Amino acid sequence: MKAEKKDTAIEHLDVLIVGAGISGICMAYYLQTRCPQKRFALFEGRQASGGTWDLFQYPGVRSDSDMYTLGYSFRPWQDAKVIADGQSILQYLRETAATFGIDQHIRFNHQVRRATWFSAEARWMVEAVCGPEQKIVSVTCNFLCMCTGYYDYEQGYTPVLPGIEHFTGRIVHPQHWPLDLDYTGKQVVVIGSGATAVTLAPALAEQAAHVTMLQRSPTYIVARSASVDKGRGIHRFLPAWLAYRLARWQSILFGIYFYTLTRRRPEVAKEQLLYQVRQQLGDSYDIETHLTPAYNPWDQRLCLAPDGDFFAAIRAGKVSIVTDQIEAFTEQGIKLRSGDDLAADIIVTATGLTMKIMGGVQLVVDDVPVDLARTLIYRGMMYRDIPNLAFVFGYINASWTLKCELITQRLCRILNYMDRHAYAQCTPRLGDHAIAEEPMLVALTSGYVQRARDMMPRQGSSNPWKMHQNYLRDVWSLRLNHVNDGTMEFTRRTDPQA
Repeated sequence: MKAEKKDTAIEHLDVLIVGAGISGICMAYYLQTRCPQKRFALFEGRQASGGTWDLFQYPGVRSDSDMYTLGYSFRPWQDAKVIADGQSILQYLRETAATFGIDQHIRFNHQVRRATWFSAEARWMVEAVCGPEQKIVSVTCNFLCMCTGYYDYEQGYTPVLPGIEHFTGRIVHPQHWPLDLDYTGKQVVVIGSGATAVTLAPALAEQAAHVTMLQRSPTYIVARSASVDKGRGIHRFLPAWLAYRLARWQSILFGIYFYTLTRRRPEVAKEQLLYQVRQQLGDSYDIETHLTPAYNPWDQRLCLAPDGDFFAAIRAGKVSIVTDQIEAFTEQGIKLRSGDDLAADIIVTATGLTMKIMGGVQLVVDDVPVDLARTLIYRGMMYRDIPNLAFVFGYINASWTLKCELITQRLCRILNYMDRHAYAQCTPRLGDHAIAEEPMLVALTSGYVQRARDMMPRQGSSNPWKMHQNYLRDVWSLRLNHVNDGTMEFTRRTDPQA
């Protein structure tokens, strides 16, 4: 490793945004439109903007959310294809950044490692490692905004796979897909049953000889139209701007309705989902074994099959599902616990993500290192006792961008309120109040969440410490609620505690 060189010049910013993906671009847009007096920059650790959509390059990569809600409300998605592929989403994000001049504020190859808060000056000192020379660049800022997503960009999750070294074929993890991989005419085994596996299988099947999705247990898979006919319905009779707003709200409200149904009447929601699967594959397919999860809907995320592509590939005989466990790897493939063998030329380990909260940045407040696992989340956007820091964490059951916009809008209100009253610091305080605590993502049992549970911040059992998975509740909490809510402590730089 090259020695890190330190840059002695210290620049000061009003706001530093860490990350130039969907959240960082959103944050920058609202900052420059609602707080035009603020000087800001985006530090992006990678060489390009786009975050998730720049990182993932595997075949078929796409969103499970519609672009009415994944796209920004300030730049409506115009394409008829509303379940968009990854390249289209990446292009949309970069065009948005260019349209509003946000790209001029992005500093690439700036990997933030440490942020230290000094109450006496009411500012953060942020250190980033930059470029191939690993030069350390330091900046100070009044407010720090973490838009780093929720997973480790450097490595995905691969469980212990016994005897994997014996396999003589190619082994690939989707997070680091080799662009030169030729799977034409090959036997491909995809290990996993989550969103990535459900996306990969039909995409690989277009050129592979056959694709087998090997799963320990099934997941819920929902077929949905990938496009809208703009010559019909509201798109035919209404102006484009109004049709977009109605379609967006229709998506939001249906998502809230169905998630609420899964929480209150899980057996009804489960039957609806399995009925749709039977409509796709017929009664002769073993749906009970391969497509009926043991858990209730939305205990883990639902998987999407745009235009039913996953089911169509099964009907065509191009994709098959095997529900079993791995006994060992062989030179030619995988030996299953049932005794069966799966032949493979290529094995894809679609086994999940590794969560990394706040991009792994080390936080220090007045010489005390912050243990995020011991913090409490305030309104889904800040942490108890950590001043002048906001973060973006989207919904588990709806588009990330919905929550992102609400958070960034509230942050702008906070910044403008502080300016009007000459405040230098805002800090969520619990005070002497007792509150029950629970995991940050209490409703989700997905493997990547369970593996990271001990590292994640906590949420409270009631407002404003509760993280809602409901857009309407967050509209009230984030957009309509006064920023000086009695929990947020505002102080001036001349105050003794500042």
